[in-house]
Amino acid sequence: MEKNATREENPFRFKQFEIHQDRCAMKVGTDGVLLGAWADITGASRILDIGAGTGVISIMAAQRAPFATVDAVEIDGAAFAQCGENMGKCPWHTRLQVFHVPIQEYAKDPVTKYDLVLSNPPFFTGGTFSSKSGRSDVRHTVKLPHGELLQAARRLLAPNGRLALVLPYIEGLRFLELAQGYHFYCTRTTEVRPKAGKPIERLLMEFGHETSTPPESSELIIQHDGVNAWTDAYQALTRDFYLDM
Repeated sequence: MEKNATREENPFRFKQFEIHQDRCAMKVGTDGVLLGAWADITGASRILDIGAGTGVISIMAAQRAPFATVDAVEIDGAAFAQCGENMGKCPWHTRLQVFHVPIQEYAKDPVTKYDLVLSNPPFFTGGTFSSKSGRSDVRHTVKLPHGELLQAARRLLAPNGRLALVLPYIEGLRFLELAQGYHFYCTRTTEVRPKAGKPIERLLMEFGHETSTPPESSELIIQHDGVNAWTDAYQALTRDFYLDM
């Protein structure tokens, strides 16, 4: 589900910032933009992005939460460097920083507690690896198993903090079940379909430390039939970011 794929030599331009991505294995795609626009930033003064990649989710969070400080963690050296450059060029650079460290290490003795933790995490738990090792690393859960992501989030979140992430639908259902073992309770979900009548492709999820029964649930359809025939709901969610919305 990638929107407007760009040639590597050209940055991906949003309304208020641009993302250079030629050194990042995973490019700007619909998943990250959905999460950055969907996550509830209400009352969040400290935000953490796990696996920042290009930095697009972190930068979107900084745009949406004008009084928040946004930290990010990225393990890949090339992506870390480019993420830092993208942050440094955006209008909110003074409130953004990225750390080149595994989240497992970052969470060992946390000094900062976060109101919101965001992640567009690896999701393949089996199958064959891509011949492009960088893309393989970020798409497979080898370096960040979902259990370790949940464990890190528990250590890093403030008592009333929230964890928000996006996963393919089946992996998302597995994550929902896994999260219960780490005492995370789902408070909100959105099922994402590319078009009406098509199967659900992505699951946006929000978790907290307290139960919410039943969790708030909704559906989002990306587009109608036709090229760039975006639905009103998708335009409303992303119009502050995409140039053509």
